[in-house]
Amino acid sequence: MKRRGNTRLNKTFSNIRRSNIGIIKKLFRILGWLLPGLLIKRWMLTSAIGFLTAMIGIVIWTELRPIVWLINLVNWTLTSFSTVPPLLGPFILIIGLLLLGIGQNRSINSIKRALAPEKDTFLVDALRVKSKLSKGPNIVAIGGGTGLSTLLKGLKNYSSNISAIVTVSDDGGSSGILRKQLGVQPPGDIRNCLAALSNEEPTLTRLFQYRFSGGSGLEGHSFGNLFLSALTTITGSLEKAVQASSKVLAVQGQVIPATSIDVMLWAELEDGEKIFGESLISQSDKPIARIGCVPENPTALPTAIEAIKQSDLIILGPGSLYTSLLPNLLIPDIVEALINSNAPKIYISNLMTQPGETDGLGVYEHVKSIEKQLSIFGVNKRIFNSILSQIEFEESPLVDYYRSRGAEPVLCDKNKLISEGYYVLQAPLYAKKIRPTLRHDPRRLSRAVMYIYRKIKKSNQ
Repeated sequence: MKRRGNTRLNKTFSNIRRSNIGIIKKLFRILGWLLPGLLIKRWMLTSAIGFLTAMIGIVIWTELRPIVWLINLVNWTLTSFSTVPPLLGPFILIIGLLLLGIGQNRSINSIKRALAPEKDTFLVDALRVKSKLSKGPNIVAIGGGTGLSTLLKGLKNYSSNISAIVTVSDDGGSSGILRKQLGVQPPGDIRNCLAALSNEEPTLTRLFQYRFSGGSGLEGHSFGNLFLSALTTITGSLEKAVQASSKVLAVQGQVIPATSIDVMLWAELEDGEKIFGESLISQSDKPIARIGCVPENPTALPTAIEAIKQSDLIILGPGSLYTSLLPNLLIPDIVEALINSNAPKIYISNLMTQPGETDGLGVYEHVKSIEKQLSIFGVNKRIFNSILSQIEFEESPLVDYYRSRGAEPVLCDKNKLISEGYYVLQAPLYAKKIRPTLRHDPRRLSRAVMYIYRKIKKSNQ
């Protein structure tokens, strides 16, 4: 019996403790509305001043009669309550405060349901996060493929001022078919970046990424690709289609096609042979000497150039060297903007080599390939001074599987790069979870990027 009594007593104390903690959390959440940066206090004060000003206007307009009425009302009230017990005052005060709290709470909940009906986030917490992200650095991420979208998923936890400049040279898969049949720019990489930066409901994002597994003419196409292609036809350009899609998906930042011109990649192999089309370049079994595009020297979108000019941080990669990264550097306007920008610039290396495209290339060779590409425009100085790469992989069945398919870990000769003046950070960048593919982990990747950015910023102060 004694044990049962103790157990019940412990449960009672535990419930009281949890209840007290819940009350304290609610109080802190209420006080959170007073934190700087939410733009709440100034508008509450503005509303209060506006109310008082309106009252003064009414009083003057009515020749002070409302004040006389108010004095008479107060006098009558005081006279009526002169015989009331003093303890009634605190009781009425508590009722008033409770009504005020209930009214404010219900009002805020109504606003929350209107803004985010299916989200469990408290409105004050959401506003605090939004305020913090809006003060984040202006980040420009350049690339394409799954690497860029992976990076964006992590970066959106640090800033809402993100501009993704995306290559539009894909000619394979769903994007390639739509490009050939409809004459639109390939939407695939754009779609992935929009989904990565979306703050909309997960169901809508999954719909955008949904790929049809059957149906005559639909099999292999993703809904987002069809959606963007249709919008491109309606609006007249991929840029406008992306802007419209960004509103639908509540994109945090902006996604910008690198160019509005329909370009085709070509690659010159070391034996002098030329191959055309991104899909064929990625399947090449011979070393690539250089790449180019038709037409030559495409113009960049003004939005992309402006984003680079306003940037606090510029990132290239991760992604396929010759088919996702270097195509963006075939655009003279983008190269010139990169040269003129004083923002820190980071190159992120891939985790594994790609058979046929980067066989045997380490981080050093990747960097030199980028510099070689830039030299075409007469750029004799390096643009990307900071390098982020994966630390040495531990042996695992997944790495062995990649080796069996002809891929190897991209090795980083850190000392050689440092001796040439590069800043190099090696960190664990791949996902901890066991997956069928080796991919960068968005959180780890973005954390390492922001570490480099803060270190460079601190050293420049």
